[in-house]
Amino acid sequence: MEVFDGMAKVKASRHSDCENCGSCPGNTAIVVDALNPLGAQRGQLVAIEVKEVNMLKAAFIVYMLPLIAAVAGVFAGTYLATTQMAADSMWYQVGGGVAAFGLSLMYIRYFDRNARTNDKMRPVITRILS
Repeated sequence: MEVFDGMAKVKASRHSDCENCGSCPGNTAIVVDALNPLGAQRGQLVAIEVKEVNMLKAAFIVYMLPLIAAVAGVFAGTYLATTQMAADSMWYQVGGGVAAFGLSLMYIRYFDRNARTNDKMRPVITRILS
């Protein structure tokens, strides 16, 4: 669609799994910024590659990290209430879970900002088809 500074805006068609998810707007295509090491020009058909390891890492951080952090916060709150405060542990558990969950969300925001500027996390044009 567009070429600029070693990058290209690529309109990518989705496969059948994308129709079932529905998390992205639109049903037929998405637009991504991809690295353009081959020098593809506007209007050409290209193949892009997104490294699976990067997608799995990002999915784990976005979906699993908050859950793991919340559970760890609950355990930390329990430990703090029983060993240090000798108080009712429920409020410490809730507070620890919420605090750890909040910290994980701040890390996700940091990770997202770094992923946008990290060339290893971006899609790459691997072939020019036409």
